[in-house]
Amino acid sequence: MIENGNVVEYIDRQRIICAVVRSVSNKKLRLLNENDREVKLSADRLSHISDVSLGPLMSRYTLVETLKKTSARRNDLATQVNIKELWEVLNAEQKWVDLATITELCFPDNPTEDHKAAVVRAFFQNRLYFKFDHNRFFPSSEKKLAQLAAQQEEADLKTQIIKNGGAWLKSIFQAKNSFKPEPFSPEQKEYIEILKSIYILEKESRQYTLGKAMLEKAGIASAEIFQLLLKLGVWDADKNTDIYKYNIPVSFPDKITNYVKSLIDSRHEIHTYNGRKDFTGLPVITIDGQATLDFDDALSIEETKDYYHLGIHIADVGHFIKKQDAIDQEAIARGSSIYMLDQKVPMLPECLADDLCSLKLGELRPAISIMVKLNKFAEIIDFEIVPSLVRVKQQLTYYDVNMVADHDREIGILYDIAKHFREFRLDSGAVQINLPEINIRMNEASELTISKIQRESPGRMLVAEIMIMANWLMARFLAKNGVPAIFRTQPEPRERLYKKNTGTLFQNWMQRKLLSRYTLKSEPKHHSGLGLEAYVTATSPIRRYYDLATQRQVRAILGLEEPYDAEQIQQIIQLVEQPVIDVLKVQNNRRRYWLLKYLETRINQKEEAIVLFKKRNTYQVLIKEYVIECELPVSSGIELRPKDLVQIRIQHANARKGLLYVYMG
Repeated sequence: MIENGNVVEYIDRQRIICAVVRSVSNKKLRLLNENDREVKLSADRLSHISDVSLGPLMSRYTLVETLKKTSARRNDLATQVNIKELWEVLNAEQKWVDLATITELCFPDNPTEDHKAAVVRAFFQNRLYFKFDHNRFFPSSEKKLAQLAAQQEEADLKTQIIKNGGAWLKSIFQAKNSFKPEPFSPEQKEYIEILKSIYILEKESRQYTLGKAMLEKAGIASAEIFQLLLKLGVWDADKNTDIYKYNIPVSFPDKITNYVKSLIDSRHEIHTYNGRKDFTGLPVITIDGQATLDFDDALSIEETKDYYHLGIHIADVGHFIKKQDAIDQEAIARGSSIYMLDQKVPMLPECLADDLCSLKLGELRPAISIMVKLNKFAEIIDFEIVPSLVRVKQQLTYYDVNMVADHDREIGILYDIAKHFREFRLDSGAVQINLPEINIRMNEASELTISKIQRESPGRMLVAEIMIMANWLMARFLAKNGVPAIFRTQPEPRERLYKKNTGTLFQNWMQRKLLSRYTLKSEPKHHSGLGLEAYVTATSPIRRYYDLATQRQVRAILGLEEPYDAEQIQQIIQLVEQPVIDVLKVQNNRRRYWLLKYLETRINQKEEAIVLFKKRNTYQVLIKEYVIECELPVSSGIELRPKDLVQIRIQHANARKGLLYVYMG
């Protein structure tokens, strides 16, 4: 029974407080505690009830002083309790032990209420070895003890990180002078990694709670993390954080580097090329962008009296990289190369992508060649696919081809073949999307420059169409031989806005939104967007894993290796799907970043935009010069319709936050 005057104890904010009962009413207690405060709480909140009673005639001051002395005395006694030693004695039996027994073990000579209360305090301060429930205690098993010890160690470490990390970051953030980083200590590196994690992954970071606590300790807002990392010299202003967000590997492990070295050392073993058609006498050319270093496709054209003989030569990457070897496993995890203004992340090590596997000028290279026979109307009569040896005679850029397309006979023939094949596809129902490409470059003065590239220029159109032809012919070859591959299929678009390639910029942009998503299957099906009955991608095996896997199936038909079965093809599709999605996000986000970075320097500049559609309070518009969508606030008194041309001004652009605001010009 609890009565007025009883000395009791309760837990408040992780502390045991000593108090005296002033009144009892239906298990509700009114207490005066050692801090001279009156509190109300239920009896089940008490951690200890003693028989000691303080007289009703004692003044409030005397009561409080007595409670303080009692609390101090019990704290001193608690330090004499060796809980680990008690656990070693009681652990074997694994049963509940009452408070009286524990107290006698700790204080064998006439224990008092103070001793009992001291035991409770000691066990409250160290909850590692025993579980306790009011006046009884249960020893933890050895397994449970190890778990609790690990948890306690982790909790202590987090407390230390919050305290020390917060203090260090605060000193950096508040320093007026620029920070000159010395080599960071292991602890400081850990704080930095926590900051990076919560900046990139936000609430998805496993360290989000810890990082937020560390920032709160430092008095730093989450919005200031990027600036803090800049000040620390960890990142620069244009840091590509998507590389971390999507866990993109930018370097290759040592085991890959060592394996590649052995591969390169054996590249001159010419006997490995036995059985290939020798096409080294053909006038083979590559046509690529000016900055291209990895050449995975090349062309040749020969003209006779009645026919054209077109050669489409694809680097035989499968000759060097075998299924399930170290490089192959790394490539399948990456899925694709990533090309950005400031960084290239290759699927294959550069000494393979840019050298050994690449169709470099003057170098002997194994290839898979699609040899196409066409009549003088550029109509396909027949084709064959063979393993070959090629040697590139010329490496041209798109610009080079554009300059000579009108008077170079061979380039002219290739261009005519491409145009005829385009017409063939359009007649078969292909959906031609013709949108300019915005090319962003950085000059020697680190200034961004923008140019608009027409995809329909002779050089680009020629390569695009002939590569589509090559992929189509390989799809037919695979289908004819009944070999599964990574076939692309696409249902009909939800709507067609124009015929063939007659669409306006507005129609092309909106038509792209109406295309159905392509799917990947192990058997051939119709591809409506290209107007072809079967389609694969196998012309970029250096850059895309899907292309490498499909090339291996072609090689298998040619007797160069064993094929994948349909189940293995489906597994590859599933394994590579997410890496490819991540690659596209990183690539597209980075392209948008640099475009917005350029627009940051064009604030208040007038631009022409096309109205796409109306939302509730905004119009969605397409800025023609930069081919980028943004929202235009609705202006009172002005009603716009799709396809209307409007003049807008750039109000604000923030590349880091991905923001672009415009208003009516």
